[in-house]
Amino acid sequence: MNRSTFLSLLLILPTALFAQDVWTLKSCIDYGLKNNHSNQVYANEKKLADAKAREALAAYLPTVTLTGTLDDNLKVQQTVIPAGVFGPEDVRVAFTKQYQVNPMAQLDQTIFDKSLITGLQANRYSKLQAELNVAKNEETLIYNICNAYFQIAVYREQLELLHSTNETYRGQMQVTEQQVNKGVTLLKDLEKIKVNYNTSLTQIRVAETNLTLSENQLKFEMGFPILEQLTVKPITNETLDFYIPTTDSLQQASVSNRTDYKLLQVNAKLTEIDERRLKNIIYPKLSAYARYGNVGFGNEVNQAWSSMSSYSSIGLKLTIPIVDFKRQAQITQAKYKWRNSIENFKLEESRYQVELENTRSKFKQEQSNLRLYTENIELAQSTFNAIHLQYQKGTTDLTEWLTAQNTLRDSQSNYLNSLYNFFLAKVDLEKAQGTLKDFYQTLSN
Repeated sequence: MNRSTFLSLLLILPTALFAQDVWTLKSCIDYGLKNNHSNQVYANEKKLADAKAREALAAYLPTVTLTGTLDDNLKVQQTVIPAGVFGPEDVRVAFTKQYQVNPMAQLDQTIFDKSLITGLQANRYSKLQAELNVAKNEETLIYNICNAYFQIAVYREQLELLHSTNETYRGQMQVTEQQVNKGVTLLKDLEKIKVNYNTSLTQIRVAETNLTLSENQLKFEMGFPILEQLTVKPITNETLDFYIPTTDSLQQASVSNRTDYKLLQVNAKLTEIDERRLKNIIYPKLSAYARYGNVGFGNEVNQAWSSMSSYSSIGLKLTIPIVDFKRQAQITQAKYKWRNSIENFKLEESRYQVELENTRSKFKQEQSNLRLYTENIELAQSTFNAIHLQYQKGTTDLTEWLTAQNTLRDSQSNYLNSLYNFFLAKVDLEKAQGTLKDFYQTLSN
């Protein structure tokens, strides 16, 4: 490696290392989707749904059980054989001995159970429900990370404006102090500037605290170590244009894209299946079994084990429910749960539609407000610059200078509020459209 190449690498390396330490919105979301602990919770819920599906299916698969009993008949029961069977007197006979052993294996197989078959239909929807919950959690993480990220962006811009204002007050305070010493300006004018200067210092400390709180909130939402440094990339005017959706996306959006909407559909289907499952309990159930075992008797335990003889049997079992008041009550409960799920679905569908229309209108309004307040802050800055120059030349008084400065400060505050409201309206719109993941995918690192 020659000397020039080595020097070039040394120049590039610090820049590359710095770039790795600056987090974009996309990289923050990437990290959060991988490291937030809620991801594992919902991943476990999905595995739990899979296990429940296998449990439901297992009811239609053969089961094999092994049982074994050892009875110690402390006092053997006797049975009376009436007189005339084996003689003129009643005969008392014991048909067992003190010890009895009975190891047995049994296989059971369900042949027909309509309620069970109906219940198996819920497996597909239970899995879908778990998958949708995972998707909903991811959307929640994207929304929360965006919110915290935008708060940081706004507080940073606020700090820049406050520091600029503070420098203006400090510079003017030095000039006025010299004028007071020369006797050309009253002391009360200097005190007025000091009051505004001290106020700006307080506002800076508040903004710094708010920035720290927002950074900690972002770390929490990402699952990022709270004590480690996290530097996010500033949002420039160029990136602002990226967050503006096209007219087509606003018109084509539908509440059916929302994960919440899809979850309501799945929940309604599950309650319907549960009602049908309970109703189908009335149908006969048919099962088959095969049994093989050994039985032994003896006055000693060893004798019982050594005298065992085997037996086996196969058969069918038919169960026909006749009267079951508990099941009737369960069916009634399931029926109203299903009806309520349908009504809730219709209610939430209407609410989602209203929310979508409101977020569309709010985004357009915030979009317009941001342009207006951006223009206002430029006008206020231009006005203050002109009055500041006039004040320096002595052609205007301090009151007009302070008024122009306060107007500039108010316009800055309005701009910052509008900027955050614009960001929030953007993610609210993406949420209402069900396109938060699409929004995340379009972000650039």
